[in-house]
Amino acid sequence: MKSAKLFSFFFFVLLSAALSPLALSQVPSGRDVVKPEVYSSLDPAARGSSFQIAVVMKIRPGFHDNAREKSEDYLIATDLKAALPAGFNAGEVSYPKGKLEKFAFSKIPLNVYQDTVILRLPVTALADAPLGEQHIPLKLRYQACSSELCLPPVTLTLDATLNVAATAAAAKPAHAEIFGKQ
Repeated sequence: MKSAKLFSFFFFVLLSAALSPLALSQVPSGRDVVKPEVYSSLDPAARGSSFQIAVVMKIRPGFHDNAREKSEDYLIATDLKAALPAGFNAGEVSYPKGKLEKFAFSKIPLNVYQDTVILRLPVTALADAPLGEQHIPLKLRYQACSSELCLPPVTLTLDATLNVAATAAAAKPAHAEIFGKQ
């Protein structure tokens, strides 16, 4: 009986230490592991013009996200969706190829994104697109993992802000450092 109480006590102490705020603070949130930034290839974009919206995902060293083309059914793929307002059409999101990496927890290499990844959404501003500053709401879903653990999946709400001009002559290329890398 005494050994059972002693075991329970040590189990409680170990569990308390594992769940302490210090231990929990060492496990980052998926929101802290991936820093997305949104860019438009034209600023301003013109009515009737086609352009791209890019979501640049900067992934913390030591972590990865599952690529769009996932290796196993149970994995959560990176996904970008747009809620287009009136006056805009969009094509399919272009996802980069992932990189096959071997992890101790998987028998097969997994298709993952690491470092910096650029997702691209082709958009057309229709002839009746509203002029001035416009917002295209985006939802980015991903699951960040390290070689030891996977964090809960995250869905972030992002905002693609762009300006729409009336004539094509007003459209100007923007962010060549991102859109020139295609």
